[in-house]
Amino acid sequence: MNGLLPVEEALARVLDGIAPTPAEDVPIAEAFRRVLAAPLAARRTQPPYAVSAMDGYALRAADAASVGAALRPIGTAPAGTPFAGRVGEGETVRIFTGGALPEGADSVLLQEDAQVEDGRVIVREAVRPGQHVRPRGLDFAEGAVLLPAPRRLGMREIAIAAAMNHWAVPVRRQPTVAILATGDELAAPAPDVPAEAIVASNSYGIAALAIEAGARPVDRGIVRDDRAALAAAIEAALAEEPDVLVTLGGASVGEHDLVRGVLGGLGVDLDFWKIAMRPGKPLMFGRRGGTRILGLPGNPVSSLVCGLLFLRPLLDALLGLPPADPTEPAELGAPMAQNDRRRDYVRAMLAERPGAPPLATPFPRQDSSMLSTLAASGCLIVRPPHAPAAAAGAPIRILRLP
Repeated sequence: MNGLLPVEEALARVLDGIAPTPAEDVPIAEAFRRVLAAPLAARRTQPPYAVSAMDGYALRAADAASVGAALRPIGTAPAGTPFAGRVGEGETVRIFTGGALPEGADSVLLQEDAQVEDGRVIVREAVRPGQHVRPRGLDFAEGAVLLPAPRRLGMREIAIAAAMNHWAVPVRRQPTVAILATGDELAAPAPDVPAEAIVASNSYGIAALAIEAGARPVDRGIVRDDRAALAAAIEAALAEEPDVLVTLGGASVGEHDLVRGVLGGLGVDLDFWKIAMRPGKPLMFGRRGGTRILGLPGNPVSSLVCGLLFLRPLLDALLGLPPADPTEPAELGAPMAQNDRRRDYVRAMLAERPGAPPLATPFPRQDSSMLSTLAASGCLIVRPPHAPAAAAGAPIRILRLP
Protein backbone atom coordinates (compact mmCIF):
# COMPACT_ATOMS: atom_id res chain seq x y z
CA MET A 1 0.00 0.00 0.00
CA ASN A 2 1.46 3.33 -1.07
CA GLY A 3 0.41 6.76 0.19
CA LEU A 4 -2.23 7.61 2.78
CA LEU A 5 -5.61 5.91 2.59
CA PRO A 6 -8.66 8.22 2.85
CA VAL A 7 -10.74 7.73 5.99
CA GLU A 8 -13.88 6.73 4.06
CA GLU A 9 -12.06 4.03 2.11
CA ALA A 10 -10.34 2.73 5.24
CA LEU A 11 -13.66 2.40 7.06
CA ALA A 12 -15.24 0.69 4.05
CA ARG A 13 -12.46 -1.90 4.12
CA VAL A 14 -12.86 -2.46 7.86
CA LEU A 15 -16.59 -3.09 7.40
CA ASP A 16 -16.38 -5.03 4.14
CA GLY A 17 -18.13 -8.39 4.28
CA ILE A 18 -19.10 -8.03 7.94
CA ALA A 19 -21.86 -10.31 9.20
CA PRO A 20 -23.77 -9.78 12.45
CA THR A 21 -23.02 -12.07 15.36
CA PRO A 22 -25.46 -14.96 15.91
CA ALA A 23 -28.67 -14.43 17.84
CA GLU A 24 -29.21 -15.78 21.35
CA ASP A 25 -32.14 -15.66 23.74
CA VAL A 26 -31.53 -13.92 27.07
CA PRO A 27 -33.87 -13.28 30.02
CA ILE A 28 -35.48 -9.89 29.72
CA ALA A 29 -33.87 -8.84 33.02
CA GLU A 30 -30.47 -9.24 31.29
CA ALA A 31 -31.36 -7.63 27.96
CA PHE A 32 -30.74 -3.97 28.79
CA ARG A 33 -28.48 -2.32 26.17
CA ARG A 34 -28.42 -5.49 24.06
CA VAL A 35 -29.39 -5.31 20.38
CA LEU A 36 -32.63 -6.97 19.32
CA ALA A 37 -32.04 -9.65 16.65
CA ALA A 38 -35.66 -10.22 15.58
CA PRO A 39 -38.88 -8.17 15.75
CA LEU A 40 -41.05 -8.59 18.83
CA ALA A 41 -44.83 -8.87 18.58
CA ALA A 42 -47.30 -8.62 21.43
CA ARG A 43 -48.29 -11.94 22.98
CA ARG A 44 -51.41 -10.44 24.54
CA THR A 45 -53.82 -7.54 24.20
CA GLN A 46 -53.29 -4.66 26.62
CA PRO A 47 -55.44 -4.00 28.50
CA PRO A 48 -57.00 -7.45 28.05
CA TYR A 49 -60.44 -6.04 28.92
CA ALA A 50 -61.98 -2.63 29.57
CA VAL A 51 -60.66 -1.19 32.85
CA SER A 52 -61.24 1.86 34.99
CA ALA A 53 -58.80 4.72 34.56
CA MET A 54 -59.70 6.20 37.97
CA ASP A 55 -61.01 5.33 41.42
CA GLY A 56 -64.77 5.72 41.50
CA TYR A 57 -68.00 3.94 40.64
CA ALA A 58 -68.69 1.77 37.58
CA LEU A 59 -72.20 2.35 36.21
CA ARG A 60 -74.35 2.89 33.15
CA ALA A 61 -73.94 6.44 31.87
CA ALA A 62 -77.69 6.59 31.26
CA ASP A 63 -78.26 6.22 35.03
CA ALA A 64 -75.85 9.09 35.90
CA ALA A 65 -76.68 11.61 33.19
CA SER A 66 -78.08 14.14 35.65
CA VAL A 67 -76.84 15.58 38.93
CA GLY A 68 -78.68 14.18 41.92
CA ALA A 69 -79.32 10.72 40.50
CA ALA A 70 -79.09 8.01 43.17
CA LEU A 71 -77.68 4.52 42.53
CA ARG A 72 -77.57 1.35 44.59
CA PRO A 73 -74.06 -0.09 45.24
CA ILE A 74 -73.89 -3.85 44.65
CA GLY A 75 -70.19 -4.70 45.07
CA THR A 76 -66.56 -3.77 44.50
CA ALA A 77 -64.03 -4.32 41.69
CA PRO A 78 -60.42 -3.78 42.81
CA ALA A 79 -57.61 -4.25 40.28
CA GLY A 80 -57.03 -7.94 39.69
CA THR A 81 -60.35 -9.08 41.22
CA PRO A 82 -63.24 -8.54 38.76
CA PHE A 83 -66.79 -8.16 40.01
CA ALA A 84 -68.60 -11.41 39.23
CA GLY A 85 -72.09 -9.99 38.66
CA ARG A 86 -73.72 -7.61 36.23
CA VAL A 87 -74.53 -3.91 36.67
CA GLY A 88 -78.19 -3.33 35.96
CA GLU A 89 -80.40 -0.26 35.81
CA GLY A 90 -79.85 2.04 38.80
CA GLU A 91 -76.89 0.00 40.10
CA THR A 92 -73.20 0.76 40.61
CA VAL A 93 -70.02 -1.05 41.63
CA ARG A 94 -67.21 0.55 43.61
CA ILE A 95 -64.17 0.32 41.33
CA PHE A 96 -60.49 1.18 41.58
CA THR A 97 -57.90 2.19 39.00
CA GLY A 98 -57.10 -0.81 36.81
CA GLY A 99 -60.17 -2.73 37.90
CA ALA A 100 -62.09 -4.60 35.22
CA LEU A 101 -65.25 -2.80 34.16
CA PRO A 102 -68.17 -5.02 35.23
CA GLU A 103 -70.56 -6.42 32.67
CA GLY A 104 -73.36 -3.97 32.01
CA ALA A 105 -71.34 -0.87 33.01
CA ASP A 106 -70.00 1.53 30.39
CA SER A 107 -68.60 4.45 32.42
CA VAL A 108 -66.97 5.46 35.69
CA LEU A 109 -68.09 8.22 38.06
CA LEU A 110 -65.11 9.77 39.82
CA GLN A 111 -65.14 9.19 43.57
CA GLU A 112 -64.79 12.94 44.16
CA ASP A 113 -67.91 13.50 42.03
CA ALA A 114 -69.94 11.11 44.17
CA GLN A 115 -71.47 11.29 47.63
CA VAL A 116 -72.61 8.31 49.66
CA GLU A 117 -75.84 8.97 51.58
CA ASP A 118 -78.11 6.43 53.31
CA GLY A 119 -76.60 3.51 51.41
CA ARG A 120 -76.95 5.21 48.02
CA VAL A 121 -74.35 6.78 45.70
CA ILE A 122 -75.46 10.30 44.73
CA VAL A 123 -74.18 11.71 41.42
CA ARG A 124 -72.65 15.20 41.86
CA GLU A 125 -71.30 15.51 38.28
CA ALA A 126 -73.05 14.17 35.18
CA VAL A 127 -71.35 11.22 33.48
CA ARG A 128 -70.70 10.78 29.74
CA PRO A 129 -70.70 7.33 28.07
CA GLY A 130 -67.20 5.82 28.18
CA GLN A 131 -65.94 8.35 30.74
CA HIS A 132 -62.78 7.27 32.60
CA VAL A 133 -62.72 3.87 30.88
CA ARG A 134 -59.71 2.39 29.12
CA PRO A 135 -61.14 0.15 26.39
CA ARG A 136 -59.75 -3.30 25.65
CA GLY A 137 -56.65 -3.02 23.46
CA LEU A 138 -56.16 0.71 24.13
CA ASP A 139 -52.38 0.22 24.35
CA PHE A 140 -51.83 -2.62 21.87
CA ALA A 141 -53.43 -5.72 20.40
CA GLU A 142 -52.07 -9.25 20.36
CA GLY A 143 -49.85 -9.78 17.31
CA ALA A 144 -48.89 -6.11 16.90
CA VAL A 145 -45.15 -5.73 16.15
CA LEU A 146 -44.06 -2.97 18.53
CA LEU A 147 -40.29 -3.50 18.50
CA PRO A 148 -38.62 -3.80 15.08
CA ALA A 149 -35.10 -5.17 14.75
CA PRO A 150 -32.32 -4.25 14.95
CA ARG A 151 -32.87 -1.97 17.91
CA ARG A 152 -30.88 -1.32 21.04
CA LEU A 153 -32.95 -2.15 24.10
CA GLY A 154 -33.16 0.78 26.48
CA MET A 155 -35.54 1.58 29.30
CA ARG A 156 -38.59 2.04 27.06
CA GLU A 157 -37.92 -1.02 24.93
CA ILE A 158 -37.42 -3.28 27.96
CA ALA A 159 -40.68 -2.02 29.46
CA ILE A 160 -42.76 -2.59 26.33
CA ALA A 161 -41.18 -6.02 25.74
CA ALA A 162 -42.18 -7.05 29.26
CA ALA A 163 -45.68 -5.62 28.82
CA MET A 164 -46.00 -7.71 25.64
CA ASN A 165 -45.25 -10.74 27.86
CA HIS A 166 -41.75 -11.54 26.57
CA TRP A 167 -39.83 -13.18 29.39
CA ALA A 168 -36.84 -13.75 27.08
CA VAL A 169 -35.78 -11.81 23.99
CA PRO A 170 -33.60 -12.66 20.95
CA VAL A 171 -30.49 -10.47 20.89
CA ARG A 172 -27.18 -10.43 19.05
CA ARG A 173 -24.33 -12.13 20.82
CA GLN A 174 -22.02 -9.53 22.31
CA PRO A 175 -18.91 -9.19 20.14
CA THR A 176 -15.68 -9.97 21.99
CA VAL A 177 -12.89 -7.42 21.78
CA ALA A 178 -9.44 -8.53 22.88
CA ILE A 179 -7.27 -5.54 23.87
CA LEU A 180 -3.49 -5.84 23.93
CA ALA A 181 -1.28 -2.88 24.86
CA THR A 182 2.38 -2.75 23.81
CA GLY A 183 5.35 -0.74 25.01
CA ASP A 184 8.31 -0.95 27.40
CA GLU A 185 7.34 2.43 28.84
CA LEU A 186 3.83 1.41 29.97
CA ALA A 187 2.70 0.58 33.47
CA ALA A 188 -0.79 -0.14 34.74
CA PRO A 189 -2.32 2.42 37.14
CA ALA A 190 -1.00 1.64 40.62
CA PRO A 191 0.21 3.42 43.78
CA ASP A 192 3.86 2.73 42.93
CA VAL A 193 4.18 3.57 39.21
CA PRO A 194 7.83 4.49 38.44
CA ALA A 195 8.40 8.13 37.62
CA GLU A 196 9.89 7.24 34.22
CA ALA A 197 6.87 5.13 33.20
CA ILE A 198 3.78 6.17 31.31
CA VAL A 199 0.54 5.12 32.96
CA ALA A 200 -1.37 2.99 30.44
CA SER A 201 -4.76 4.57 29.72
CA ASN A 202 -5.68 3.45 26.23
CA SER A 203 -6.75 -0.04 27.30
CA TYR A 204 -9.29 1.38 29.73
CA GLY A 205 -10.66 3.91 27.28
CA ILE A 206 -11.03 1.35 24.48
CA ALA A 207 -12.62 -1.15 26.88
CA ALA A 208 -15.13 1.52 27.94
CA LEU A 209 -15.90 2.28 24.29
CA ALA A 210 -16.47 -1.44 23.65
CA ILE A 211 -18.80 -1.78 26.64
CA GLU A 212 -20.75 1.31 25.62
CA ALA A 213 -21.16 -0.15 22.11
CA GLY A 214 -22.51 -3.41 23.54
CA ALA A 215 -19.37 -5.56 23.22
CA ARG A 216 -17.45 -7.59 25.77
CA PRO A 217 -13.83 -6.43 26.21
CA VAL A 218 -11.10 -8.86 27.22
CA ASP A 219 -7.97 -7.22 28.64
CA ARG A 220 -4.87 -9.09 27.38
CA GLY A 221 -2.53 -6.91 29.43
CA ILE A 222 0.67 -5.12 28.43
CA VAL A 223 3.43 -6.77 26.39
CA ARG A 224 6.96 -5.42 26.11
CA ASP A 225 8.71 -4.33 22.91
CA ASP A 226 10.16 -7.77 22.27
CA ARG A 227 9.35 -9.55 19.01
CA ALA A 228 9.04 -13.02 20.51
CA ALA A 229 6.99 -11.86 23.48
CA LEU A 230 4.74 -9.81 21.22
CA ALA A 231 4.23 -12.72 18.82
CA ALA A 232 3.33 -15.04 21.69
CA ALA A 233 0.88 -12.53 23.17
CA ILE A 234 -0.85 -11.87 19.85
CA GLU A 235 -1.02 -15.59 19.01
CA ALA A 236 -2.54 -16.33 22.41
CA ALA A 237 -5.14 -13.59 21.88
CA LEU A 238 -6.00 -14.82 18.37
CA ALA A 239 -6.29 -18.41 19.60
CA GLU A 240 -9.36 -17.34 21.59
CA GLU A 241 -10.98 -16.28 18.28
CA PRO A 242 -12.27 -12.88 19.37
CA ASP A 243 -14.42 -10.96 16.94
CA VAL A 244 -11.93 -8.10 17.14
CA LEU A 245 -8.33 -7.85 18.33
CA VAL A 246 -7.20 -4.32 19.17
CA THR A 247 -3.48 -3.71 19.60
CA LEU A 248 -2.40 -0.45 21.18
CA GLY A 249 0.90 1.15 20.23
CA GLY A 250 3.78 -0.15 18.16
CA ALA A 251 1.97 0.77 14.96
CA SER A 252 4.35 3.43 13.65
CA VAL A 253 7.69 2.98 11.85
CA GLY A 254 10.22 3.33 14.67
CA GLU A 255 12.68 0.53 15.52
CA HIS A 256 10.54 -0.40 18.53
CA ASP A 257 7.28 -0.39 16.54
CA LEU A 258 7.04 -4.14 15.99
CA VAL A 259 3.33 -4.84 15.66
CA ARG A 260 3.03 -4.68 11.86
CA GLY A 261 5.89 -7.09 11.25
CA VAL A 262 4.73 -9.50 13.95
CA LEU A 263 1.18 -9.55 12.60
CA GLY A 264 2.43 -10.33 9.12
CA GLY A 265 4.58 -13.16 10.49
CA LEU A 266 1.53 -14.68 12.21
CA GLY A 267 -0.44 -15.00 9.01
CA VAL A 268 -2.52 -11.87 9.43
CA ASP A 269 -3.66 -10.50 6.07
CA LEU A 270 -2.74 -6.83 6.50
CA ASP A 271 -4.92 -4.51 4.47
CA PHE A 272 -3.59 -1.03 5.32
CA TRP A 273 -1.41 0.75 7.86
CA LYS A 274 -1.43 4.46 7.02
CA ILE A 275 -4.52 6.71 7.07
CA ALA A 276 -4.94 10.28 5.82
CA MET A 277 -6.20 11.55 9.16
CA ARG A 278 -4.99 13.48 12.17
CA PRO A 279 -4.72 12.26 14.86
CA GLY A 280 -4.38 8.59 13.99
CA LYS A 281 -2.23 8.30 10.87
CA PRO A 282 -0.48 5.01 11.89
CA LEU A 283 -3.68 2.92 12.01
CA MET A 284 -3.47 -0.72 10.89
CA PHE A 285 -6.14 -3.15 9.81
CA GLY A 286 -5.98 -6.83 8.95
CA ARG A 287 -7.74 -10.16 9.32
CA ARG A 288 -7.00 -13.69 10.34
CA GLY A 289 -9.82 -16.16 10.12
CA GLY A 290 -12.93 -14.62 11.61
CA THR A 291 -11.02 -12.04 13.64
CA ARG A 292 -10.57 -8.47 12.49
CA ILE A 293 -7.47 -6.76 13.82
CA LEU A 294 -7.22 -3.03 14.47
CA GLY A 295 -3.76 -1.72 15.30
CA LEU A 296 -4.37 1.61 17.03
CA PRO A 297 -1.68 4.25 17.62
CA GLY A 298 -0.05 4.55 21.01
CA ASN A 299 -0.72 8.24 21.58
CA PRO A 300 -3.84 8.26 23.76
CA VAL A 301 -5.89 10.81 21.82
CA SER A 302 -5.02 9.14 18.51
CA SER A 303 -6.01 5.77 19.95
CA LEU A 304 -9.38 6.90 21.28
CA VAL A 305 -10.28 8.94 18.19
CA CYS A 306 -9.46 5.94 15.98
CA GLY A 307 -11.57 3.82 18.31
CA LEU A 308 -14.53 6.14 17.79
CA LEU A 309 -14.09 6.26 14.02
CA PHE A 310 -13.28 2.61 13.30
CA LEU A 311 -13.90 0.31 16.26
CA ARG A 312 -17.33 1.72 17.12
CA PRO A 313 -18.73 1.33 13.57
CA LEU A 314 -17.21 -2.16 13.40
CA LEU A 315 -18.98 -3.17 16.61
CA ASP A 316 -22.24 -1.62 15.40
CA ALA A 317 -21.98 -3.70 12.22
CA LEU A 318 -21.27 -6.86 14.23
CA LEU A 319 -24.45 -6.15 16.19
CA GLY A 320 -26.46 -5.71 12.99
CA LEU A 321 -27.02 -1.98 13.47
CA PRO A 322 -27.27 0.08 10.26
CA PRO A 323 -24.50 2.56 9.44
CA ALA A 324 -25.21 6.17 10.30
CA ASP A 325 -23.49 9.50 9.82
CA PRO A 326 -22.25 10.40 13.31
CA THR A 327 -21.63 14.04 12.41
CA GLU A 328 -23.93 17.04 12.64
CA PRO A 329 -23.82 20.71 11.63
CA ALA A 330 -22.35 23.34 13.93
CA GLU A 331 -20.77 26.76 13.80
CA LEU A 332 -17.09 27.52 14.27
CA GLY A 333 -16.26 29.48 17.40
CA ALA A 334 -12.74 30.62 16.41
CA PRO A 335 -10.82 30.94 13.14
CA MET A 336 -8.94 27.92 11.77
CA ALA A 337 -6.05 27.78 9.32
CA GLN A 338 -6.08 25.96 5.99
CA ASN A 339 -5.86 22.18 6.30
CA ASP A 340 -3.38 19.86 4.56
CA ARG A 341 -4.05 16.53 2.82
CA ARG A 342 -5.20 14.76 6.00
CA ARG A 343 -8.68 14.87 7.50
CA ASP A 344 -8.52 16.57 10.89
CA TYR A 345 -10.50 15.68 13.99
CA VAL A 346 -10.00 18.72 16.18
CA ARG A 347 -10.86 18.71 19.88
CA ALA A 348 -13.25 21.52 20.72
CA MET A 349 -15.49 22.93 23.42
CA LEU A 350 -19.17 22.78 22.57
CA ALA A 351 -21.78 25.36 23.55
CA GLU A 352 -25.48 24.77 22.92
CA ARG A 353 -27.49 27.72 21.63
CA PRO A 354 -31.30 27.67 21.55
CA GLY A 355 -32.55 28.26 18.02
CA ALA A 356 -29.07 28.10 16.48
CA PRO A 357 -26.47 25.43 15.67
CA PRO A 358 -24.12 24.59 18.54
CA LEU A 359 -20.89 26.57 18.73
CA ALA A 360 -17.64 24.56 18.53
CA THR A 361 -14.48 26.34 19.65
CA PRO A 362 -11.22 24.44 19.01
CA PHE A 363 -8.57 24.17 21.68
CA PRO A 364 -5.46 26.09 20.61
CA ARG A 365 -3.16 23.09 21.16
CA GLN A 366 -3.98 19.71 19.63
CA ASP A 367 -1.04 17.52 20.69
CA SER A 368 -2.17 13.87 20.44
CA SER A 369 -0.70 13.05 23.85
CA MET A 370 -3.03 15.49 25.66
CA LEU A 371 -5.93 13.55 27.14
CA SER A 372 -6.89 16.57 29.25
CA THR A 373 -8.20 18.45 26.21
CA LEU A 374 -10.07 15.36 25.01
CA ALA A 375 -11.69 15.03 28.44
CA ALA A 376 -12.69 18.70 28.34
CA SER A 377 -14.02 18.54 24.77
CA GLY A 378 -17.65 18.22 23.82
CA CYS A 379 -16.94 17.33 20.21
CA LEU A 380 -14.41 16.87 17.44
CA ILE A 381 -14.48 19.36 14.58
CA VAL A 382 -14.25 17.38 11.34
CA ARG A 383 -12.17 19.18 8.71
CA PRO A 384 -11.87 17.65 5.24
CA PRO A 385 -8.50 17.38 3.50
CA HIS A 386 -7.37 20.68 1.94
CA ALA A 387 -10.15 22.61 3.69
CA PRO A 388 -9.59 26.35 3.23
CA ALA A 389 -9.03 28.70 6.14
CA ALA A 390 -12.28 29.29 8.03
CA ALA A 391 -13.40 32.33 10.00
CA ALA A 392 -15.34 32.27 13.24
CA GLY A 393 -19.00 31.72 12.45
CA ALA A 394 -18.32 29.45 9.46
CA PRO A 395 -20.52 26.33 9.12
CA ILE A 396 -18.73 23.11 10.06
CA ARG A 397 -19.42 19.45 10.85
CA ILE A 398 -18.77 18.02 14.29
CA LEU A 399 -18.67 14.59 15.88
CA ARG A 400 -20.14 14.72 19.38
CA LEU A 401 -18.12 12.87 21.98
CA PRO A 402 -19.98 10.31 24.10
